[in-house]
Amino acid sequence: MAVGKVSDADFDAEVLKATGPVVVDFWAEWCGPCRMIAPALDEISGVMGDKVKIVKLNVDESPKTASKYGVMSIPTLMIFKGGEMASRQVGAAPKQKLQQWISAAV
Repeated sequence: MAVGKVSDADFDAEVLKATGPVVVDFWAEWCGPCRMIAPALDEISGVMGDKVKIVKLNVDESPKTASKYGVMSIPTLMIFKGGEMASRQVGAAPKQKLQQWISAAV
């Protein structure tokens, strides 16, 4: 499954009302560490397939959702389950660490 995109407009439908766990990557074009972890998230999405949905939210294009969840620095990754934030990770991390964090939460 490829990494999807969400915005302020469809965040509720795509993330909060999702049936399974959703990882949201709060990022921006100009953020180096955000671009650094993107390929790792793509790979994790491929490996974990249907177990978890991974989406990106551009904080410049969707500032409302970012501020609602108190995103102060990017990349910030959050795992949502059943409409609630279950886990949060701030900053870039190696693929293995990201995968362990996601696996532990789902």
